Amino acid sequence: MTDLRDVSPQAPHAPEAQEWPHAPEGPEWPRVTTAGFDGFVVRFGDALSEAANRAALAFRAAVDLAGWPAVAETSTSLVSTYLRFDPLGTDHAVMRRQVQSLLATQDWYAAALPQGRRLWRVPTVFGTGYAPQLDEAAARAGLTAAEAIRQIAATRLRVQTIGFAPGQPYLGELPPAFDIPRQTELTPEVPEGAVVVAIRQIVLFSVTTPTGWRHIGQTRFRLFRPDADDPFVLRPGDEVLFEPISPERYSALAKAGPDGGALSEALK
Repeated sequence: MTDLRDVSPQAPHAPEAQEWPHAPEGPEWPRVTTAGFDGFVVRFGDALSEAANRAALAFRAAVDLAGWPAVAETSTSLVSTYLRFDPLGTDHAVMRRQVQSLLATQDWYAAALPQGRRLWRVPTVFGTGYAPQLDEAAARAGLTAAEAIRQIAATRLRVQTIGFAPGQPYLGELPPAFDIPRQTELTPEVPEGAVVVAIRQIVLFSVTTPTGWRHIGQTRFRLFRPDADDPFVLRPGDEVLFEPISPERYSALAKAGPDGGALSEALK
């Protein structure tokens, strides 16, 4: 899994209140670069911050809203927006001017997050045989297991990007104590629905996979549904709260369907 080492501070509830680093300083940001013969990448920083992630999400939404006929696809990473366009419908120079004109319309680092976001409350069993590395991760963070669960459960985590596997979110950011390193060796396999932690982020696995992150929780939330009209459940900008449940409740949720007991509500 990609080591997303460049992360920074947080506050316990809404991402908007987090004490992450501000927008990168200097005239070089945002930075527009070409990506092949039919794409552009707009980068808002060279390290993850709340402001750079917000800017990437907001700018992508603005490109989509602009409805430029030549644009065929958009996506975001942690700190950048990608757009692919039809080079038969326009050329690089014209598209670059459109991108730069849109960039000049506002301070994207302070922009509102996109409309249509959701808050997901995901039932999660922490520790036990379902997630055997909770104690190890808590000790690395200088916390008891109970303290670690309380801090994680109190933190609304933004879906910063989707990647590594279909529909799989990188969620951040956790309190500073959770700036713990990845393992030096891979765990051969964790199941779909695993909650893993490292470097102040959580990944909720959409597939069964090896990982170098510590397995601290387990859900029955199916993130990748290839037969659905919308196969990816979470979207960048959504938020997640992991709600602790007992092993008995987790077992009962086996019959709860693909949401695994998770509930969502619209975010303003």
